[in-house]
Amino acid sequence: MGRRRIHVYHALFDSMPVDEAATRAAVEKRLEEVRRYRQVGWIRKEAFITAGYEPRYHGATHAVSQPTERLAIGNVDKEAELVRKSELLDLAMERLSEEQREVIRRSYLDQKAEYDFISCGEMGISDRTYRRIKASAIRLLAAAMRLEVYQEEELHMAKHGVG
Repeated sequence: MGRRRIHVYHALFDSMPVDEAATRAAVEKRLEEVRRYRQVGWIRKEAFITAGYEPRYHGATHAVSQPTERLAIGNVDKEAELVRKSELLDLAMERLSEEQREVIRRSYLDQKAEYDFISCGEMGISDRTYRRIKASAIRLLAAAMRLEVYQEEELHMAKHGVG
């Protein structure tokens, strides 16, 4: 019987007041966002400028409206953010074991949607082992990408020494 390896992130993750369900949702949201970006890329928003020829009778606001500029800056910033998230995911995935990487890739990053039970059969492991590996990988990714969601009540109590 093999010895179960405990990663340093697991020890850290178990000792802090982390909301596991919310953390898992945050990691899954990030994985889905990166998967969509890698498949489709960033779809830029375009300005829909329509000239208005009716006179506008209102007081001077001295405000300059620059919708095209804001849109261009937003497009560049969003694409740069998605590239950064993709690169961060790649770095975090390198920290996982080969088995964990394969589970995350099959569950979240592949283009074709595949059920977990099919992946279990193809990998030659049981459903329970697959779920355990997947949960472990998600915890590690959350720690590596700083996506942990802390439980507010326990965090508040720990800060103020209550309890």
